[in-house]
This record gives sequence, structure tokens and C-alpha cells, in this order.
Amino acid sequence: MCGGKADRPGRHLCSDCLMRIPFVPTDGLCRRCGRDAPGLDGEFLCSDCADELRPVFDRAGSAMRFEGEARELVNAFKFRGALHLRGDFVDFLEATARARLRVGEIGFVAPMPSAAMNRFYRGYNQCDYLASALARRLGAPYAAHALRRVGVFRKQAGLGEKDRRENVKGTFAVTRSGARVIAAAGKGRAVLVVDDVMTTGSTLSECARTLKAAGAGKVWCVTLARAVRP
Repeated sequence: MCGGKADRPGRHLCSDCLMRIPFVPTDGLCRRCGRDAPGLDGEFLCSDCADELRPVFDRAGSAMRFEGEARELVNAFKFRGALHLRGDFVDFLEATARARLRVGEIGFVAPMPSAAMNRFYRGYNQCDYLASALARRLGAPYAAHALRRVGVFRKQAGLGEKDRRENVKGTFAVTRSGARVIAAAGKGRAVLVVDDVMTTGSTLSECARTLKAAGAGKVWCVTLARAVRP
């Protein structure tokens, strides 16, 4: 960000620049999706999550608002190979998970799977880098290949909320190894899915639907950032 020397060992964002990042507050959040409402205290249920088309996941939290310098940092990590930011980002994800979730109930951690074409062009799945490190921080098992992408779908960018829901239907599948870790975790444990950005929550919701259909009891989600919505 500022180009100066980081004053935090093993990290790449200095203390001054951390103050410029638009972090999501820890209070005044929807108890399901984590959407914030400035001025409110405690938890509430937002209009989207009270709707009959509410997300399938049980609880979610995001570290930053996807705007300004946070957007630049996430996009650099996601599209331009700035993987050195992993330590900073996992700090943010860990803080979010511990604030929003009962981490002792996590059965295993899984990354949002990427499409084969994206892995080909980028050379990596950015969510795998985040999720594997977060699992170690939380002391939870890591299931790198619990889920996979299937079928053909358009990119979500530029689609409205209804189109996003339709676009991701049937685009995930639980692998054999995923079925085994779900069975081993048991109904009383939660699957924690790690993604980079939540926009409407449609992709995470479809991911949760697939996991629950395979026997998962609860599905929780944490993301680096979430889109700012009116």
C-alpha cells in the first residue's frame, strides 16, 4: 500500500496501512449472512435472510468491505499472483472466524473450488492458499478436494442476484474424499468454506446446498471481503 517497510514480522502491510483498510465491524451484523447495518447493535436478521430464498449456509462472516484499497489488495492476490499477502489475509480471516463462529465445532475446512480454466490461467486456486493456512490456525482438519466444480457456467460478474442464483445451480459436487470427511465429521460439526469475495452469497449458498445434500449438518462460510450493497 504505502511502499514502506512493514513493521509487523512476517507480514506485508504496516500498522498505519491497516488503519486504512475498511474492515467489517464486529457488531450490528445479520446473524446468518454477516451483512452489517451501521448504527445497529447486536445481531439481527436482514431482509434477504428472512426471505424464503434465504441462503442455505447457516452463518457467514467477512473480514473487509470490497472497496477502495481492500479491493485492490484482494484483486492483486486473486489475479496477479500477490500470494505474499497470504499471512496478512489469514490474520483477517482468523479474526473473523473467531469473532463470528464457534471454532471448536468446525469438523473440517474446505476451500471454494475454482473452475479448471481459472486454475489454468492463474496457475493456482487462491482460496486453497487461504483455507489451508486458516485450518492450521484453527487447529481443524483440512479437506482440499472436498468439492469440485462441474458443468458449464458463466462468470458471476455482471449478473443480477436472480441470475446469479440460477447460474450456479448444480455447479458443485462432493468428491469421494469429501463424502468421507463429511461422514467422519458427523452431524454435530460444521463445514467451514473459505472464499475470497461474497457478493450476493449465491455461490456460497449453492456450495452449502451441495454439502448438506451429502450429509453435512451445518455449513459456515468466511470470506476475505464482501461487496458493499445498499
